[in-house]
Amino acid sequence: MDMLWSGWGDPAKAAPLPETVTGLLRELLGVTPRESGPAGLDGIDAPPSPLGDEARAALAKATGGPEHVRTDAESRIRHTRGKSTPDLLRIRAGEVDDIPAAVVLPGSHDEVLAVLTACAAHGLAAVPFGGGTSVVGGLAPHTDRPFVALDLRRLDRLVSVDEVSRTAVLEPGLRGPACEALLNERGWTLGHFPQSFEWASVGGFAAARSSGQASAGYGRFDEMVLALTLATPEGTLETGRAPRSAAGPDLRQLVLGSEGAFGVITAVTVRIRPLPERRIHEGWRFPSFEAGSTALRRLAQDGPRPTVLRLSDETETFIGLAQPDAIGGTDTPQPAGCLAVTGYEGTGADTEDRRAKAREVLLACGGEPLGAEPGERWEHGRYNAPYLRDALLDAGAFAETLETAAFWSALPGLYAAVRDALTTTLTGAGTPPLVMCHISHVYENGASLYFTVVSAQGEDAVAHWEKAKQAANDAIIAAGGTISHHHGVGTDHRDWYAREIGPLGVRMLQAVKAETDPAGVLSPGVLVPVR
Repeated sequence: MDMLWSGWGDPAKAAPLPETVTGLLRELLGVTPRESGPAGLDGIDAPPSPLGDEARAALAKATGGPEHVRTDAESRIRHTRGKSTPDLLRIRAGEVDDIPAAVVLPGSHDEVLAVLTACAAHGLAAVPFGGGTSVVGGLAPHTDRPFVALDLRRLDRLVSVDEVSRTAVLEPGLRGPACEALLNERGWTLGHFPQSFEWASVGGFAAARSSGQASAGYGRFDEMVLALTLATPEGTLETGRAPRSAAGPDLRQLVLGSEGAFGVITAVTVRIRPLPERRIHEGWRFPSFEAGSTALRRLAQDGPRPTVLRLSDETETFIGLAQPDAIGGTDTPQPAGCLAVTGYEGTGADTEDRRAKAREVLLACGGEPLGAEPGERWEHGRYNAPYLRDALLDAGAFAETLETAAFWSALPGLYAAVRDALTTTLTGAGTPPLVMCHISHVYENGASLYFTVVSAQGEDAVAHWEKAKQAANDAIIAAGGTISHHHGVGTDHRDWYAREIGPLGVRMLQAVKAETDPAGVLSPGVLVPVR
């Protein structure tokens, strides 16, 4: 099934906001209902495909038949841009000026190589397309050339499982649920459950350095990857012969996070874990974000580390976004303070032992146990926030997210700087926002911050957000944070990424790009600043 073209996920799961929430939006933020709904798919005036007959024939030959080269309007619209709020506002308004010339569906590594060769020969750019969940402009290349969306859905196999080494070889078009189901059938789990899990692909997990909600226990996706196969216009790169190596720089790390700019990932070897015997999620309340952050740091540094460990600030806790299924669905007021969610997975004995020892730490840090209900509610609604975003757009509100990470000592300053930048800029534009935040990924040395912003749309919501996002990005760099913890760089963050790595770092990336993709076929303008 394809994702909703004008929003997130399965259309059957979309639901309007309760009246209690729309009333709160009117009172707090001045949100007014939209005068009209989004454009219908049939009403979008997509320009004809500029793909010439020779290029079409070459792509059909590369993919094994003309049925794998789609130039109809609907296919191309469904592959236009990603799922950021500006992406959705533009496509809901019928704006498709950057629509791909075609959607091309290769079925093997060799076919991907052949497609890249055909693109180079016919002056086409190519953008790898997995689940289509990018929220940073990763699917919107900056190029004057026609480009094709390189849809990898046909590369969707679990190739092999090595139960001795506990590894699996996966193709990039496998979506999260299908990958997990195939492994579960054999008694294994990948343990990677990002918010985009239901729609994102294995290739996208690797290309964007995805981080799942259980990263405290299972690690980030880039930590799971042991080997990769990369198809480039200049040939094939195979990386990873052992779990660790001292044979020079690790080229796996060059491919991970490369966002399709250096090549197309066609296979990944990942480590797998046995299916857990038991899963437990529970809630805790802390008197402040500072106190809760201290508790999370204690667990991350000294243990025991839960599998899931996250903390909402006071505003996110009060609004209820820490538990999206609870918004507007209960008359019970949210408790003051900050909600933390902890989760434990593993054998029965290990789960209970870590839970008991973590409880001692959380109590010592001022935590109040809330029992299983808040944790179970979070688990039930863990993939629902993007649907809530769409409902907010339908109601006339603007809702968007951004994220960053830093060392523990820099985290309070980073938190304050980003909140201030967003609040000041959007208030100055006449759309005072509600700014919420949570810590969702913790490490021994630091953590991530994930911000959610809700405001009225105003006269030009996209322009308002661009100014606010630029101010937030500037604040992130100035406060010592990274421009992205897990969303990636794309085109939206590229200029700030260049500031983060410096001129020499930029030239190094450009040198790699020049070797693997000298004609600039792959994802122009994504990740790598143009020379």
